[in-house]
Amino acid sequence: MNRIKAGIIGPGNIGTDLMYKVFRSKYLEMGMMAGVVESEGIKRAASMGVKTSVDGASAIVREKDIKIVFEATSAAAHLKNAPLLREAGQTAIDLTPAAVGPYCVPCVNLNDLSGEPNINMVTCGGQATIPIVYAVSRVAGASYAEIVACISSKSAGPGTRANMDEFTETTSKAIEVVGGADSGKAIIVLNPADPPLMMTNTIIVRVKDKSVPPDTITESVGRMVAGVRQYVPGYKLRVPPMIDGDKVTVIIEVQGQGDFLPPYSGNLDIINAAAVAAAEKLAADMLDGSGGEAL
Repeated sequence: MNRIKAGIIGPGNIGTDLMYKVFRSKYLEMGMMAGVVESEGIKRAASMGVKTSVDGASAIVREKDIKIVFEATSAAAHLKNAPLLREAGQTAIDLTPAAVGPYCVPCVNLNDLSGEPNINMVTCGGQATIPIVYAVSRVAGASYAEIVACISSKSAGPGTRANMDEFTETTSKAIEVVGGADSGKAIIVLNPADPPLMMTNTIIVRVKDKSVPPDTITESVGRMVAGVRQYVPGYKLRVPPMIDGDKVTVIIEVQGQGDFLPPYSGNLDIINAAAVAAAEKLAADMLDGSGGEAL
């Protein structure tokens, strides 16, 4: 079957893991891996038969057969690259906190973003926690939601560490915009434990309607967990909803698929898996529009 060509800007650990996930896709094909230096990631992609360039976004936009581009660099870089990709008619899937386009959490709002030229994958913590905030808010409302994303220090590379402020700001805003909470707060904790621990996320939601039966909230959360597991197999409910008055507390664990990154890097795996899920939906729509097979 036909596939849609995708490019990746940023050949680091995240970009490399993305490449492995694209290799596995039924709807996507690697068109180019682009960076700015002859890095190990560039060499690795070339050794696997992928076209490469050290000319960054400029090289990607010259590839007219590339229709979808993953931005796996930094917020500052994407602010510069986004206009170039848009002018080239390439759909950008932004894995940085730049948030040029609307936030995307696939199991919550992907179907509402058809035709958007640029979608933002929020943050790793956002992908792990916003589905739960939404699952609670859709049945009981949410006046406030707070999330704590605890990740292994070893899985927090230079990009993550350089974007800590953007992480909290972007995640907090997306908790409100996508999750449905009136007010949101996000905290990230880097855990130095060795051996490294799996990503763990604590979600606390203050509901508006305390009359909603606990079983209704629990069932809504369970359905959402099953939805996320469709594209993040290592996503699981570690502690089911604990309900105390108007406070609902849920704990989620994320184990990575181990494509390129170690399994404890669930924080990186979940945002990559979400990005590929979004790209596959876009690719399927493109193929369907030209007579191809759709999801």
